[in-house]
Amino acid sequence: MELTVSVLVGIVLAGLVSGVIIWIVGRLGLGLVVSGFMPALLAAFAIAILSGLITWLLTALGLTIDGGLVGAIIHLLIAALVLLLSSRIVPGMMVQGPVGALIAALAIGAVGWLIHTLLSLLSAGLLPL
Repeated sequence: MELTVSVLVGIVLAGLVSGVIIWIVGRLGLGLVVSGFMPALLAAFAIAILSGLITWLLTALGLTIDGGLVGAIIHLLIAALVLLLSSRIVPGMMVQGPVGALIAALAIGAVGWLIHTLLSLLSAGLLPL
């Protein structure tokens, strides 16, 4: 039971952090527009579900995405596709075309990396509050 609760808490926290990241990217105007935090939060969960479905489908078809530059480019294209699909089902979220989706995917990755790095430095005591 404790494992189930901790998994659910982890999913909710990951969704909240992803929602914040999407909201930040939307506020920066980097290929993505969200009308508020709730659409960003809904987008985070929609993106997670669509990404999971695409990953499952590719795996079911026997396609694996390796690392390296080619793998990074494929992941970027999939992320942009997921953003475009999500913008069709999430009210209050708009992706500014395929180029905007690529820019937003890069920006979401960069902001996510920055937040992860800052939180890691804070938790290690290497960054004073």
